Amino acid sequence: MDLRSLQKPLKEQYRNDPSASRITIRAKGAQTDAPVSCSVDLGRAIYRAEAHKGVGGAGAGACSGDLLLGALAACAQITCQMVAAAMGILTERIEVMVEGDMDLRGTLGIAKDVPVGFESIRLQFDVAAPAATPEQIAGLKEKTEQYCVVMQTLKNPPKLQTNWSR
Repeated sequence: MDLRSLQKPLKEQYRNDPSASRITIRAKGAQTDAPVSCSVDLGRAIYRAEAHKGVGGAGAGACSGDLLLGALAACAQITCQMVAAAMGILTERIEVMVEGDMDLRGTLGIAKDVPVGFESIRLQFDVAAPAATPEQIAGLKEKTEQYCVVMQTLKNPPKLQTNWSR
């Protein structure tokens, strides 16, 4: 796949009309028959999510933490693949592993001094590119981390707004 040819008309369009580059992505959660699960509609697919086993879920489906880490893994994986292609780096393998640590006492409200949510998140990139120079790999790392939307969102959180209706 020639990524440059694929993106060229998009880049030209966005340069000529910056408002065309602005998008809104939506996800909608909906109640199911059990308080420990929900459906998540992304517009193109509907996923079932449930509370983690450690807070009362069955442990059979993805919890919100799994989905967050999965989004980071997917974004980092695709970004790294696209950057490698754009840089002309031939790869035999690119794999991204994401792990996150949290203390469930925070989300269960039993320890006020324990934060709710992930305390740390680690990404491990496994890149096999035998012909790549150390400089190319350094550039791949820099650009992947610079252009990974989910990674940058976690590093620089956006303004979050909530609205409630009845």
